[in-house]
This record gives sequence, C-alpha cells and structure tokens, in this order.
Amino acid sequence: MRIGIDARFYGTLGKGLGRYASELIAQLEKLDTENDYVVFLRKDNWDQYEPKNPRFRKELAEYRWYTWKEQLLYPLFLRKFSLDLVHFPHFNVPLTYRRPFVVTVHDLILFKHPTPRATTLGPLLYRLKYFAYRLNITSALKRAKAIITVSETAKREIENVFPFTKQKQILVTYGACSPSFTPDAASGVQPSDRVAELPKPFALYVGNAYPHKNLERLLEAFRKFREDGHGAYNLVLVGADDYFYARLRQESRAAGNDWNVIFFGQASEAELAEIYRKAAFYVFPSLHEGFGLPPLEAMCAGLPVTSSDASCMPEVLGDAVHYFDANDGDSIAGALAKMADDDDLRQRLIGKGADRTKLYDWETTARKTIEIYGRCLKQD
Repeated sequence: MRIGIDARFYGTLGKGLGRYASELIAQLEKLDTENDYVVFLRKDNWDQYEPKNPRFRKELAEYRWYTWKEQLLYPLFLRKFSLDLVHFPHFNVPLTYRRPFVVTVHDLILFKHPTPRATTLGPLLYRLKYFAYRLNITSALKRAKAIITVSETAKREIENVFPFTKQKQILVTYGACSPSFTPDAASGVQPSDRVAELPKPFALYVGNAYPHKNLERLLEAFRKFREDGHGAYNLVLVGADDYFYARLRQESRAAGNDWNVIFFGQASEAELAEIYRKAAFYVFPSLHEGFGLPPLEAMCAGLPVTSSDASCMPEVLGDAVHYFDANDGDSIAGALAKMADDDDLRQRLIGKGADRTKLYDWETTARKTIEIYGRCLKQD
C-alpha cells in the first residue's frame, strides 16, 4: 500500500509536532518493509530529511499550514500520488480532503485555555480563528479512519469534548525521548560557544512561550526564589525568539522580573543536549499538555525535574519529578528552593527519571502506528 505522511511540521520547524513527525518517520523507516511511503515536506525543512529506506521518498508540498492554500490546493496536490492512506500528525486536515486518513490530535489546549493572548490577531479575527479551529478539528475527527493521541489524559479530553469519538475508538501512542539527549550521546560533540557562556548555576525551561506554558508566573516565582536567598541562580529559557517570547521579555522587563533571566533563543539539537547537561535542574510550569516531552528529555539527559501537577504530567512523569501547583506562585517558588537546596532529592529524582524514561520509546510508538495503518487499510 502507498501511505502519505504530512510532514510539513517535520524537525525543528514544527517544535513538538516536528519532533513527533521526525522520530516517527525514522522508526517507520526501520520497521516497515511492506508499504511504500511518500513524505511531504516544505522548503524550510526539506534538507532535514533524507530517506534511508528505498520504500520512502520525499515530495515538496509548499502549502503553509492554516491557510486557504492548505484547505483548497493541498488536497488536489495529494490526489496526484494515488495514496491509500494519509497520516496527518496534526488536526489541520484540509476540509476538502476526502481520501482515507489517520489524524493525530496532541491536545485540546485551544478548548481548555482559549485566550486572545494566544494569538497575534485582534479580538474579531481571533474569534474567527477559534471558529475555524473548532470546525477543522471536528471535521477531521468525524472523517478520520483512526484517531491517535499521545496520552490517556488527552484521550479523555477528546472524548469529553467530542462524545462521538467514543464510537470511533481513540488509540494512544506515547512520545519518547530522543537518543541524542542521553549522556552517552555527549561524547564527540563539539561544544557550543553560546552554551559555554551560560552562567552557572541555572534552572532551565525548554519550550515555547504560549500563554498556557505559564511563563509569566514562573518569572514571578523565580524572582521570589532569588529574593529568598538564592541570588546566585539564573533562569535560562530556551525557545524560538518569536512574538510570544518577545512579548514575555518586554513584559518581564517592565515588571522588573528579568534579573538573571536569560532568553537563549532557538537551540540546535546538539546545543539543547549540552544545555540539559549543564543545568542544575529543569522546571516545567505548564497549565496544560497533551504529553509534555521536554521534561522527559531532561530526565534522559540526567537532569532532576520539578513540574506542574496539571493535566497529563502525573500520568507521563509518575513519581520521577517534584510537583508543584502551577496556579500558585508561592508553590512554584517553593519547588525551586527545594530543588536548589536538597541534594538528596535531586539525586533521587535523577535515578527515578532514568528509570521512568525507559517506559517510553519511539520504536513502540511506530509499531503501534503501523498496526493502526494496517487496520485502516483493511477497512477499505
């Protein structure tokens, strides 16, 4: 059978979605010797993927996501390849696409935390965007041959918001840590000047600065943490320097919360692995996640983690992290202090984190995904 994978988010271009797409494709290449695959990329990530399996080929699909071209022209383009099944690893399945497909829905953050602060649009356009989002995801879930999500928590949310999905069965395939973040992967890596300049000790956050990530409250808690006797600590924020990070930096400076806060910007995978290994501990204050990959990556790198207890975090991270209430600044500040002062706690968390990460691997995710493809193809 011929299977298409919509990999326009592939690699660093798509952040968490990009990690999911790239790791899944890498494992599919190793495991699937029966089906043929067409991987659709954009110019910005075209060079990041080179097929290693002769059954895989790549095609340029220069249709930017969330645009009218994606909705109207991309389906016509896909028809040229006579695909038996397409895997869309995000909810933005074109409304006019009528061939069999599988969709992965990672979270329902826009349903759980709808706010105009999550967009650069004005209030009216934001409402239109929110309406389009609801229409698109509802249509995708109704038409999909199979629905994949990344945690049991996310599955329950989808079923609660869209009760009709209980009849379709939602399949859970967890994410996992990339081998590039393990301590063994550090050997032979050329050190980065940017990373070498980071002042120690520092707490670390990796991810975007969308409102649900709760970074404004983290900065306030970090200020309290420093004022309460931890003035030597820095906070390093790693993420693409986009509109949301620019706004956070501007607002934190206006509030006086940016002292000893370092906005690192986008990091390469090698730089990120190096940053994980240099940090004192990792902090994850998110209010909502579908899976929450960065704290797992930090564990892979041997870093102790303190995390919000919201959403799927207890399911994914288990007892391998120190939890706090993400809605309470004092709780976050207390967790930061605990991580800085309690060496025994840090060592226990490092050991538990190493064990926890062994529960997840991309090969298992890929095997389950191939099974899902097979079921869908048999339905036809």
